[in-house]
Amino acid sequence: MGRRFETWIGGRYVRSRSSNKFVSIISAISMLGIAIAVTVLIVVMSVVNGFERELKDRLLAMTAHASIEGVDGELAGSTALIETARKNPRVRAVAPYVNGQALLVFENELSGAELRGIEPRLEDAVSGVGGVMRAGHLDDLRPGTFNIVLGVELANSLRVNLGDKVTVTLAQGRVTPAGVIPRTKRFTVSGLYRVGMYEFDRRLAFINISDAQKLYRKRGTVTGVRLAVTEIYEAPAIVREVALAHGALVLVSDWTRRHVNFFRSIQITKSILFVILLMVIAVAAFNIVSTLVMVVKDKQSDIAILRTIGARPSSILRIFVTQGSIVGVLGTAAGVLLGVLLALNLETIVGFLESAFGIKFLAADVYFISDLPSELRYGDVSRIAAMALVLALISTLYPAWVAARTAPAEALRYD
Repeated sequence: MGRRFETWIGGRYVRSRSSNKFVSIISAISMLGIAIAVTVLIVVMSVVNGFERELKDRLLAMTAHASIEGVDGELAGSTALIETARKNPRVRAVAPYVNGQALLVFENELSGAELRGIEPRLEDAVSGVGGVMRAGHLDDLRPGTFNIVLGVELANSLRVNLGDKVTVTLAQGRVTPAGVIPRTKRFTVSGLYRVGMYEFDRRLAFINISDAQKLYRKRGTVTGVRLAVTEIYEAPAIVREVALAHGALVLVSDWTRRHVNFFRSIQITKSILFVILLMVIAVAAFNIVSTLVMVVKDKQSDIAILRTIGARPSSILRIFVTQGSIVGVLGTAAGVLLGVLLALNLETIVGFLESAFGIKFLAADVYFISDLPSELRYGDVSRIAAMALVLALISTLYPAWVAARTAPAEALRYD
């Protein structure tokens, strides 16, 4: 019964319009501050989670989980290696490839690029590049057709469209009576892809592996093979198993070696941002201290009357803890609701703002990812809400303790 009485009075203090308008304004500001801080923290954590997800998906889609290459850049006996890899139950798909550098020229435009010779069907099983095609088909890279698939950023740089012919120039030349002349070959643009990462969309082009072997004079050899594994975090162990089973001297690599720093930097950034923004919540929560201190001063006569009619100091303490907690709960609830709504619709909101104002939040030529992703994790939401509530509760203790120590005679002396 006593607790219901204390909760009822604490709730009335929150709902009532105080004669001191300044106290009411400070109380509203405290609630709003908590709501904004919680909202910002949820949205920021969702964006960082989105970056982590997109980075993993896009990097692993284009660079494969693991790769095995020849020591001198040429891998002989790739067919035997592919068969060995397929026998491993933890290898999901295998695809050979030929890598090389080239200069692409179209009319007055030119750009350096990495050429990757692939077998379309096998490559699609390893990387899923066929799923990011924006025009044309990966299967159009047939042997002898000398077709090429470009990233959209590379195509825009060269100002080419489907059906245009680009000239591929290699640094390796051929010796003629007139001197060393760079080797060139014309390729027809048969497709465009977009991963959403500038590093790939601007610098990587695909051709058929047979055409690449002719272009780079590989004579039936390849640069290496790419593996897709069943457990991406076991990629280092799996690729070593395949290499040891093959028996030849090869170079092995996996995604944890090539890109682990990106994921570590994201985790460090996420931790730092969480601590910094948690301090913002703490500042907003501690505004409750000033609010309740002023409420205690404003309610001195009420406290004295309650004490006179028999209320214990613990009851007074619970009244003001209840009032501060209600402010914290309402602010946190509003922040969680707004933060979840913004995080779930952030990509749509950002797209609308970019089209409406003609701006780009993430410039493709500056940032690693050109889109602003968002992934809401309800574990983060629960943790943020719990910490905000704990900080709000802690903020109520000192003012409530001061109220509980109020002497009735002192408070009523001048009333």
